[in-house]
Amino acid sequence: MQNDAYNKLSDLIRTTQSNIAQVAVYQSGKPIYSREWNGYSPDDCVHVMSVTKSVVALLIGIAIDKGLIHNIDTHVLDFFPDYKIKRGEKTIFDVTIRHILTMTAPYKYKSEPWTKVCTSDDWTVAALDLLGGKSGITSEFKYSTLGVQILCGILERVSGKSPLDFANEYLFAHLGIWPRGIFTANTEKEHKEFTISKAPKGKVWFVDPRNIPTAGYGLCMSAKDMAKLGQLCLNKGVYNGNRVVSGEWIEQITTSTSPKMEMFGGMQYGMLWWIVDASKGVYAASGTGGNVIYVCPERDAVVAVAATFKPTVFDRIPFIEKNIISLLG
Repeated sequence: MQNDAYNKLSDLIRTTQSNIAQVAVYQSGKPIYSREWNGYSPDDCVHVMSVTKSVVALLIGIAIDKGLIHNIDTHVLDFFPDYKIKRGEKTIFDVTIRHILTMTAPYKYKSEPWTKVCTSDDWTVAALDLLGGKSGITSEFKYSTLGVQILCGILERVSGKSPLDFANEYLFAHLGIWPRGIFTANTEKEHKEFTISKAPKGKVWFVDPRNIPTAGYGLCMSAKDMAKLGQLCLNKGVYNGNRVVSGEWIEQITTSTSPKMEMFGGMQYGMLWWIVDASKGVYAASGTGGNVIYVCPERDAVVAVAATFKPTVFDRIPFIEKNIISLLG
């Protein structure tokens, strides 16, 4: 991209994408474009919402590499032998890590019971209480933010440490991402403010009362941080010449496990990563407000968009493809 193209893109974002705070673009491993809007500086963080899920997928892969998790077809209850199963519940015995990663785990609710989970003392146990049901394992896609919390519970069990410390040591440190600290909300008002506030966030990760980070949302990052994660994936688990997570795992989580879904813009799903175009190998991490890590192997490019809360943004990936990817050689 030339300077006039940079300027036109910046103006377009300012005038048509009102909640974007930062954009960072890498190509061939080098940063080629980085701008900020809405009073943000390059190192400020936003709450990246469900992009958090994709980061947790990377942590699961690292745990597998370390031999802490033997395989993703292991039953979830194997990690929680002390969990008290609800009377009459049978399906929960058959649920595996794979089911949670692919959003095919069965849950006993029609809509996610946020208040019940978020007011509990242990969000992992509260998520386990939702797992199962009379219908059994149907392999039906059921997107769940609360259910993914079980994965952080598993990471704690197998590593003997907080998944936050695990992430700081085995992922973020290798990418030059500043360690995340904890953020706690003592009231519902504080929780809501954290979620929807447009002000820059600290370098934090929202945690439950046991200081276990939320797996479905809650991570705060800058676009530069997000771009580094995308670059790690683009390079099949290698960053700056160092192996961080296996290439096999990157391939696995970014390979489609679902058909195209019209309600999700025609995208498919991998394992906590969205498959934008399976034929071209394009995939993305995506969160409410249009927070996106977009990985395009064909252009050897990563685009990261950090945005403030706005619940009605459904066109961010098409915007990236039309106005950013199209400008790359």
